[in-house]
Amino acid sequence: MTDHQEDAEKFLLAAKRAEIQTLEHLAGSCELVIRVSDLVHQLQRERGMSNIYLVSAGDHFREQRSSQIQNCLSSEGRFRHVLRERYLKDGHSERVHNMRLLNCIAYSLHGLDELRILRDHIAAFEISALESTDAYCRLIAGLLSVVLEAADVADDPEVTRILVALFNFMQAKEFSGQERAWGAIGFAGSRFDESLHERIRQLQVCQRQSVDVFLEYAGETDTAQWKSIEQSQPSRDLQRLREVIAGLKDGEPIAAEISEVWYQLASARIDAMHGLEDALTEQLLKVSRKRVSGAQSELGQHYAQLQRMKSMDWNRLPTLAVLFDPQLPGLYGGRASAGVSTLHGQPLAHSLYGLIRSQVEHIQRVSAELEETRKTLVERKLVARAKGLLMKSLRMSEDDAYRTMQQRAMDMNLKLVDIAQRIVDASVEKRPASVKTTSATVTDGEHGANI
Repeated sequence: MTDHQEDAEKFLLAAKRAEIQTLEHLAGSCELVIRVSDLVHQLQRERGMSNIYLVSAGDHFREQRSSQIQNCLSSEGRFRHVLRERYLKDGHSERVHNMRLLNCIAYSLHGLDELRILRDHIAAFEISALESTDAYCRLIAGLLSVVLEAADVADDPEVTRILVALFNFMQAKEFSGQERAWGAIGFAGSRFDESLHERIRQLQVCQRQSVDVFLEYAGETDTAQWKSIEQSQPSRDLQRLREVIAGLKDGEPIAAEISEVWYQLASARIDAMHGLEDALTEQLLKVSRKRVSGAQSELGQHYAQLQRMKSMDWNRLPTLAVLFDPQLPGLYGGRASAGVSTLHGQPLAHSLYGLIRSQVEHIQRVSAELEETRKTLVERKLVARAKGLLMKSLRMSEDDAYRTMQQRAMDMNLKLVDIAQRIVDASVEKRPASVKTTSATVTDGEHGANI
């Protein structure tokens, strides 16, 4: 075997080792996602208990809130430990190249640092239930963005599929938690005005949309588990209470005592959703570890096959394999060469090039599957970007910007992502845009065309 052939062999094995290193890092990212899932769930519980504590002037959930804070601190400690092990230990940081993921982590950690002060304000009743809920929502949104970025940098289609399903399910669960919070505020005030009705309706719509995406990427077992949650007694009772709320006229009084029933039913459903989250994270870790094991096994097989080929007469192996491979692009308009697989009577599959081409085909197949799976992530980021543009240019709230886009999509019979793309395109082209919020429409000021 020539020195040049030895170089090709070394790079073949180096490529497989690089794949293993990438998969090992991916497995570590999956461990991070598991910690984020648990921390978000604990914070959601603390948010709900703090909400009831505040609206009841400390009469309810005082002890439960104190105990839940300890649960959050324990979960936060595990989260920070994984971050230090995966990203700050010597020899690990150079393997991290995604600035968005690292920035999301930095944002979340800074929010967790401020959480102690927020808790002190809540304990002293120096903050309203609405302000408290808003602060927790921002922190949870930052943690969910860590999951989104982890999914975006994943290089394995199956792992990415589970991450996409998990992220959207976590998002649905967060919308459920926010619905629980708004409902508690309405019950505590003994009335639901029209604006509160609208917020709850929108949160229910957002839940359904996120669940729809989850179901698109979920497996049969996960889908069945979700149907079981929806058909459970707490979910059915919660739905009846939702209907009671929806049937109230603007400002019509309702007993404040129902707030605890609302909280318990909503919490039972959210806890069941967390059980499905746990199942998804377990799948995530199992698949990621299986990928690492499989790649390590393939590396051993490659090495063994190369050793066997070294003991053979290399002069009998195919020559001009790359230059006459009909599966590779050649002269435009020319005829593909034939017979390369049996040059010199030796099957191509038993050659060094056979191993190289097999690995290339594996990478191409994985890339194609990955591109399809990442489509949802790209669309979600596009919607978020368009929403941010509306918030900045029109000084809209996040809810108003999202509802504006939703309404325009329904009016034009388009997907939400199509409306988002038009808004982003108008911004990139730097056309002077005026957006008319009357009837929730968005227009392009230069051409008068609907966005």
